[in-house]
Amino acid sequence: MIHTSIKSGLVPLIIGFAITAISSIGAVQGQGDDNWPQWRGPHRNGIAETKPTLDRWPAQGPKQLWVSSEGGLGYSGFAVVEGRLFTMGQENNRQFVVCLDAETGSQIWLTETGRGYENDFGGGPRSTPTIDDEFLFALDANGVLVCLRTDSGREVWKTDLKQYGGEIPSWGYSESVLIDGDQLICTPGGMQGAIMAFDKHSGEKKWQMSGNTEVAHYSSISKADIQGSPQYIQLMNKSILGVAPNGELLWSSDWPGAYAVIPSPIIHENKVYVTSGYGIGSKQIEIQPENEVEFKWFNKVMKNHHGGAILLDGHVYGYSDSVGWICQDWQSGEIVWRNRNDLGKGAIGYGDGKFICVAEDSGEIVMIKADSSGWDELGRFTLEPQTERRKPSGKIWVHPVVVNGRLYLRDQELIHCYDIRADE
Repeated sequence: MIHTSIKSGLVPLIIGFAITAISSIGAVQGQGDDNWPQWRGPHRNGIAETKPTLDRWPAQGPKQLWVSSEGGLGYSGFAVVEGRLFTMGQENNRQFVVCLDAETGSQIWLTETGRGYENDFGGGPRSTPTIDDEFLFALDANGVLVCLRTDSGREVWKTDLKQYGGEIPSWGYSESVLIDGDQLICTPGGMQGAIMAFDKHSGEKKWQMSGNTEVAHYSSISKADIQGSPQYIQLMNKSILGVAPNGELLWSSDWPGAYAVIPSPIIHENKVYVTSGYGIGSKQIEIQPENEVEFKWFNKVMKNHHGGAILLDGHVYGYSDSVGWICQDWQSGEIVWRNRNDLGKGAIGYGDGKFICVAEDSGEIVMIKADSSGWDELGRFTLEPQTERRKPSGKIWVHPVVVNGRLYLRDQELIHCYDIRADE
């Protein structure tokens, strides 16, 4: 398996199964400032706690620091911790986890997880690795779950969600697993119980819930304190679930999902917000004491397919199918503003008071002010180069990540890094 980096001075690396590079970096810590240790960041809310970034981009866009061609095919997002970038990809019908130097794009190690996954919209993994101190946890599209050492990529343990009643969803397993204390929480789906926990150290099963046997969809589970008690919140195809740390189903609320339910739930002050595309809409509920569910509102203002939605200062931002880029009031669910002309459908990221919006068709990248008063554009450029290997039905679907004054973007095997730090 041969991987190259589009950067002067980097020599192509020939790497086989689980061969790792020597590194002087010690254990990776995932909880420090300005790290992005998992899907949607430290708190799984899409909010980057980053150094100050440019208030406006130059006309040609921010400075591109490097482009790596070592990401492999797929739609895996980024975890960036202590100067290392972790993601997943696929080459030669094998899925893998790869670690790059976040400052140079050079490959540090690569470890295979198993056979490849193919789909009309593009093969390869969809999940983002989760970093917890010196360990990495990753789920490939076939449901193979691995624990690796972050310093070397050495495998600690491996299991398969299909052993626990799960079936590969129509577009592959896509959840980014959650680490909570000693537990790894994920959603195999199926008749043995939709949600389960593993011991993160050994990979042994700790529990598998009863009370819901829906098949796995594509949302990633989140943890929240609801009325002072910890819970895991997950969006399934036909329900929203609250699950105790021991696997007990605490509450459930109906959801009219269709085809693919993808965005992660948003949780704030005992309220849970969910959205999905295919014309469905968005809904907010409030969890009362004794886990009673109070309906707040449901409408079709936000119909977010898979580009994500971010709650900031009492408003939800993202792209709504057939509506455009929108700002939605958190309390009422009503639309505050929309823009359907300046950028096509895509994914959203956040850092330092600005949203980064990525158009999935064109690869246009737009920075706007994070402001409920309207769409205020602060810069624009087009992602270059773009892959020549994307399937005709595939698009630029990986969410942007801002960390340590860097903007990371991906189009299949091509991973881009831009310098967006403000002058010191």
